[in-house]
Amino acid sequence: MKYYIIAGEASGDLHGSNLIKELLKLDYHAQVRAWGGDLMNMGGAEIVKHYRDLAFMGFTEVVMNLRTILKNISFCKQDILEFKPDVIVLIDYPGFNLRIAEFAKKNNIKVVYYISPQIWAWKESRIKKIKKNVDEMLVILPFEKEFYAKHKMDVHFVGHPLIDAIQNFKKNSKFIECNDLNKKPLIALLPGSRRQEIDKILPIMLEAVEGLEDFQLVIAAAPSIEIEFYNAIINQRNVSIIQNETYNILNSATAALVTSGTATLETAIFGVPQVVCYKGGVVSYWLAKKLIKVKYISLVNLIMDKPTVKEMIQDNCNSKDIRKELNQILFNKEIISELKIEMEKLKVLLGGSGASEKAAKLIFLKN
Repeated sequence: MKYYIIAGEASGDLHGSNLIKELLKLDYHAQVRAWGGDLMNMGGAEIVKHYRDLAFMGFTEVVMNLRTILKNISFCKQDILEFKPDVIVLIDYPGFNLRIAEFAKKNNIKVVYYISPQIWAWKESRIKKIKKNVDEMLVILPFEKEFYAKHKMDVHFVGHPLIDAIQNFKKNSKFIECNDLNKKPLIALLPGSRRQEIDKILPIMLEAVEGLEDFQLVIAAAPSIEIEFYNAIINQRNVSIIQNETYNILNSATAALVTSGTATLETAIFGVPQVVCYKGGVVSYWLAKKLIKVKYISLVNLIMDKPTVKEMIQDNCNSKDIRKELNQILFNKEIISELKIEMEKLKVLLGGSGASEKAAKLIFLKN
């Protein structure tokens, strides 16, 4: 079979790569063409466009880059027609992917959506397009099945693929020795995967950890961002930058400061106490407050349905307040112990292992 897979972010690249590996186990002669990243490429896909050229953060950034986005959509449609896939697999990235779903439906190409857009948070009206243009929806968050049932749409809950990704992770002892990660307790800084968010949030994180000389500070750098970009922000501080090794860093970490997104869930599955940080542009944040309907910004708290990890958002995302919360997860044994227990509960809610395999079977067997 011929599969056309579209992921527009680092997390989609990870989940897409694991899905491709499972598809190739079931379908030895599969041809996979994709929009994604290095992981999907290593997994067996021919990459058309890299996600680093697609990621625009916030409302204002999207508007400013609208011409590029529309050009990419037009190119994608033409590429699909030339490739003639049996099925298109869309991974999150709704602004782009829902347009492709509509196009595919008009051209009688089957559409599977793996990892639902977060329409339960905002733009719930998108459910109409999803019901009309998506043949199969595979969801990874436990509350999403109930959400879609409310809209009279039957979806498949396959569990969260991060469970598998982290269970399959093998600790690299040479990496730890080479980077001296055992000499002091480690604080991991995960400032995101997009330039705009790194530029806004990393300086605040660095101020928050200033003077913590009994700890080693490590930035988990995004693979798609050059080291020089981080160096310009660090400005001679005693902080290590390690690229493309997030799991090795989290596996060694005592605590973490994490930009909201998939990384909050990865950190939690590793059992690392964290403070979640988010700061957007003034206009983008104002619009988000008006439009987004969820109680929490981190996936951890959304899944647990309570404030399990501290969220420092916008005005509260400042070095003083972050440092105060960081001290709690570094030195308060009661809070640390409580968090560890909650993280184990989270893993159970996420549905256990086998998400990528379940998703691949559903995609292969229904086509």
